Amino acid sequence: MPCVTSQRAAGPERCWYDHDRPNRSAADVTGPTFAKPPRLNHVAMSVAADQLDADGRAALAAFYGDVFGLEEYEDLTEDRHRLVFRAHSHEQFVFLIAEDTPMTAPRLDHFGLSVSSLADFEEVARRAAAWKAKEPDDVDLIEPTVEEFAGALRLHSFYVRYRLPLMVETQHFEYLF
Repeated sequence: MPCVTSQRAAGPERCWYDHDRPNRSAADVTGPTFAKPPRLNHVAMSVAADQLDADGRAALAAFYGDVFGLEEYEDLTEDRHRLVFRAHSHEQFVFLIAEDTPMTAPRLDHFGLSVSSLADFEEVARRAAAWKAKEPDDVDLIEPTVEEFAGALRLHSFYVRYRLPLMVETQHFEYLF
């Protein structure tokens, strides 16, 4: 990630994303050296078995498919037990498993997706809002916001949840340099 030096920064070069670690250098990084940076590949949540019956799966697939483009791995589906959504790559997915005591989470617990353009962000937000209008009791939506960081980044984000314990935060990183 390119570094943009703040005009007000004194001393060694600091990047906007290092504001909370001003003295960190490459020598401070621990852990293995990877051929490519690792990336998160899935999120798993437990839900009630009823959410994974035919009607529950269809509702989840309709929402998460329409809003985020997720696709059900039908070969992995087990009625009332398991549902797996492919998230645009075989190595990225959402894994739902039935449990007698399913996961619960506070409203802002979430996982995040990043989209590459503001147009993509606006389209995902539009689709989420349309679902909120259609199913207001099932869709929890926190409207889009924009935060600016050090004159280098505008971070666009919104949150949505549909019948699952975790919200999905959608972000677009608009770099200003």
